[in-house]
Amino acid sequence: MRKRNLLLSISLVVLTLLVSTVTFAASAVVEDAVNNYFANLPEDNAMIDQTAFVERIKAGEDLFVLDIRQPDVYNEGHIKGAINLPWGPEAIPAALDHLPQDETIYVYCYTAQTANQTVALLNFAGFEAKSVKFGWNLGIAKVEGYEAAVETKANQIGEATAYKVEPEIVKAIEDYYAGLADVSDSIYKNYKISEDMLKMALDSDADLMVVSIRQPNAFAEGHIEGAVNIPWGAGMEDYFGQLPEDKKLVVYCYTGQTAGQTVAGLRMLGYDAVSLNGGMGTSANEPYGWSNKGYKVVQ
Repeated sequence: MRKRNLLLSISLVVLTLLVSTVTFAASAVVEDAVNNYFANLPEDNAMIDQTAFVERIKAGEDLFVLDIRQPDVYNEGHIKGAINLPWGPEAIPAALDHLPQDETIYVYCYTAQTANQTVALLNFAGFEAKSVKFGWNLGIAKVEGYEAAVETKANQIGEATAYKVEPEIVKAIEDYYAGLADVSDSIYKNYKISEDMLKMALDSDADLMVVSIRQPNAFAEGHIEGAVNIPWGAGMEDYFGQLPEDKKLVVYCYTGQTAGQTVAGLRMLGYDAVSLNGGMGTSANEPYGWSNKGYKVVQ
């Protein structure tokens, strides 16, 4: 009986947390920036393969790299030349007028999910940004010989540039990162939800919508029960307006990377969206992801 009551209490906490929704509406400038990005998604999905990235660094290419991990791990070792802008409410918004508009910005985090949120926001702001696939833990650190591309010397960001981001987009990005403080102690920390907490929420019949952005064939082969499918690709923004504004949206892809970009876009448009940690899950990101945790999928 005590175990049952504990589970009931946890479920009630989940249900309470799930009712919060975003109340702001996107300005026309922000809406256009988001929709234009998804209407013209780059062929590489704004990502660079981790091996290709490491090899370019080892070859001595002068790339503009942002490491958005926390300072303690950055100081232990980071990609040569990488500047540390820790993921959180302050660092990245404060650096917008110091970022180059005339070269590609490469971003990595731990597993690439928050990096992809950042990459999407930077692209909305007019920069060309790409994430390093699978981040540091699952990508860079698994490339043979990556140590030759690593240093411990801290690098500083340069002076302000002449490029100015549209004020309305700056404000929306500032609000986006400021909102991280509101979810820091919740199950939606970093605008994500764990596989275990989503399973508990679905078992509790929580009022949420699960959105799969995997391709139709993958969706047909197996998806989270009740999920709707908006396949990742140019033109997906045409379907955003059909999503409910009064529900929590849980977005998932294969490993959580393109879902991170989608969540950034949806939140900028005013939706209360979060991504599923690890996505559906593949062999490349074990043990993370819904199927890697052994949870049920339906056809």
